Amino acid sequence: MIVGLTGGIGSGKSTVADGFARMGAAVVDTDAIAHALTRPGGAAMPLIRAAFGETVIAPDGRLDRAAMRRLAFADADVRARLEGILHPLIRVESERRCRDALAGCAPYVVLVVPLLAESGSEWRQRVDRVAVVDCDDETRVARVMARSGFSLDEVVGIMAAQAGRGERLACADDVIDNGGDLASLHGQISARHRQYCVMAGKGTSD
Repeated sequence: MIVGLTGGIGSGKSTVADGFARMGAAVVDTDAIAHALTRPGGAAMPLIRAAFGETVIAPDGRLDRAAMRRLAFADADVRARLEGILHPLIRVESERRCRDALAGCAPYVVLVVPLLAESGSEWRQRVDRVAVVDCDDETRVARVMARSGFSLDEVVGIMAAQAGRGERLACADDVIDNGGDLASLHGQISARHRQYCVMAGKGTSD
């Protein structure tokens, strides 16, 4: 069983994924795969260099994510070209990792896909269930600004390029509310973990 975990920037996907990992689930994070593909010597770097030139390459050979972000969010065509390079590579590697995890001892896999709601059927057909990490937009903005040092305009621009809150919730089988305290969040993760183990035939509802 594969659970697709998604949510907008600043919603707390990584915190939730870490919680599932502590419960024993296998976590496959497409953002982590993207970082691996765009590090020095990463499989995506020759294609990115050919498509966008040296202006998006850092001195050590990795993707200059800040430079790429400025280009991608200013031009939808640039964003589409970048996704056309990264998404097929991410898909192949994530499928490999999911297969390996399911062949091991993990009761189920949490596949973290930040843009799952935006992808149409591309990712949804690869998961058995969609869990959305949700909180209000004001909380998300504050978290991203505190975490990343982005300006308000930068955060708002990123959010505008993502699906809206209603669109994400519309594709959810399960919603994890991350607008409260950690105790509440951990309680929800624990409850969902028990549910997913039952659904995967690896546990009981007690």
